[in-house]
Amino acid sequence: MPTGTLPPADAGSPDHVLELPDNFLLIDLCGQYDQNLTAIESALGVQILRRGNRLEVLGEDAARAQAIEVLRGLYQRLEAGRTLEPGDIDRALRMGPDEGAIQPGDQKELFKGATGDRVEIKTRKKLVEPRTDAQKAYVRALFENELAFGIGPAGTGKTYLAVAVAVNHFIQGNVDRIILSRPAVEAGEKLGYLPGDMKDKVDPYMQPLYDALNDFFPAKQVAKLIEEKRIEIAPLAFMRGRTLSRAAVVLDEAQNATTMQMKMFLTRLGEGSRMVVTGDRTQIDLPRGVNSGLWDAERLLKNIPKISFNYFTSKDVVRHPLVAAIIEAYEADQT
Repeated sequence: MPTGTLPPADAGSPDHVLELPDNFLLIDLCGQYDQNLTAIESALGVQILRRGNRLEVLGEDAARAQAIEVLRGLYQRLEAGRTLEPGDIDRALRMGPDEGAIQPGDQKELFKGATGDRVEIKTRKKLVEPRTDAQKAYVRALFENELAFGIGPAGTGKTYLAVAVAVNHFIQGNVDRIILSRPAVEAGEKLGYLPGDMKDKVDPYMQPLYDALNDFFPAKQVAKLIEEKRIEIAPLAFMRGRTLSRAAVVLDEAQNATTMQMKMFLTRLGEGSRMVVTGDRTQIDLPRGVNSGLWDAERLLKNIPKISFNYFTSKDVVRHPLVAAIIEAYEADQT
């Protein structure tokens, strides 16, 4: 058997023992202070014992088998020269090992869309991978449709993935600019009460979009692209009267757009552009009696071909585990 290759499951070891030939990769697999193993133990209710280059998994048969499968998949990921972060552990636990994992030396290009069962988004700073089945379907829809909607609770990656796909289109040369927008509507505070000029007033409302961009581009490059107008971050009201051609456009917090604002925004779509609309129907901050444009868009457009609607639930939350529990508690109270 070639050095560095993970032996098959039936290579003579007990079915609860995983023998890993590369000690350096084993260290990466376990993580600092064995934090990766601890995360798997906690999620699956197993115990993982590390003895030399062997990992022994103790627990119920089904949980033990799943843990072995997850560990094997993560080790193969490291063999392929890819990094292993906490998000990758979470993804493997939710979705199982990577499908069609790239082997060492494989030069398959990562993304001009989804290839096979594997879905990844290439940006300048990192490679982004969906962590749930709903996220995976959403990313595919973003690449396959010129207009896509992502609807669901906070923390499900709707905006983050939309911005990642926009960045991918930009660096691949499919679009000439990125335009990110949000309605300047928040609960309890108005723009006019904030100090400074218009940019100073608006920027706090746009900060989540800046945060996402800085995760995919070096900070200096973000500043340069904004200065060159190749990236625009602006309130929804600033979209009026424009035609957005060859642009990747993301509207975030769309539940706070009125029906007329939503119609205005959607009709900005120009030749060669891609548009994504994200929102959470449970967090509408519009004045009482004002209809959300997101509701109307969903009702009017869901049967039009080439417009996709993807939905998320609390099970797709990829922030702190307490966020999912909080969302579920509020959802239960509304039923």
